[in-house]
Amino acid sequence: MTRFRLLYTIIAALISVASCLATPKLTDETLNYKVLFKWGLVQKQAGRATLKLRTSPGHFTATLYARSEPWADHFYSLRDTLISTMTAEDCLPTRYERIAHEDGKYARDVITMRRTGNLVDGHSIRYRRSKKDTGITSSEIKLKAEGPTVDLLSVFYYIRSIDFQQLTPGYKKVINIFSGKRKELLTITYHGKENLKLDGTEHPTFRISFTFTDERSSKTSDDIDTWISTDKSRIPLKLEGKLKIGKIRCLYTGGN
Repeated sequence: MTRFRLLYTIIAALISVASCLATPKLTDETLNYKVLFKWGLVQKQAGRATLKLRTSPGHFTATLYARSEPWADHFYSLRDTLISTMTAEDCLPTRYERIAHEDGKYARDVITMRRTGNLVDGHSIRYRRSKKDTGITSSEIKLKAEGPTVDLLSVFYYIRSIDFQQLTPGYKKVINIFSGKRKELLTITYHGKENLKLDGTEHPTFRISFTFTDERSSKTSDDIDTWISTDKSRIPLKLEGKLKIGKIRCLYTGGN
């Protein structure tokens, strides 16, 4: 996985910031993050992301805006927008959209989801334009799953329904996740409580890791480690993923 592909994956994982409880009580909010590339003693900001949550009667809408820094644009320009519409009752998605401008290429995925009992049917429309093309091509994919099914944004709103205070380290939970082209399995592993030092201040956190696999248990992307605050806000303060050379770190910088 390239440095900036992992950057996208980590940015997508930021959506765990929102609260989704048995009876969700979400309010409008805006949260900000910086994304750092670390290699040995070198640490440089490679990108930034802003997450907005807006509430409406009967549903929530989360939007993530992500971009690479000007210096990084010379190597790989990234401008991504992710949007998830979720039901207010359970924070499970009914529509997911990803719009990506990456390294001169354009991609847009739109997934609509319908639930019948425990079964989920997804309809994905994918739009693509490569660097060399002037026109946009499209394709459609049918997706199916059984049990809780999320997308790259709503996944962590759903995660907030897990009461980590009552769990022991090593606890695992597996749910379905739809990407634009396939159904994947997301394994959530709880590693226990850890104190995290951020900007000179220590924060008590829950440490959690995310593993993405296909139906054959083969990894579809790199693992992500997450440190989530233990207070009621449950804000992920840090996310980290490994690269072939170095690491990508995502740090919370504040919000309202």
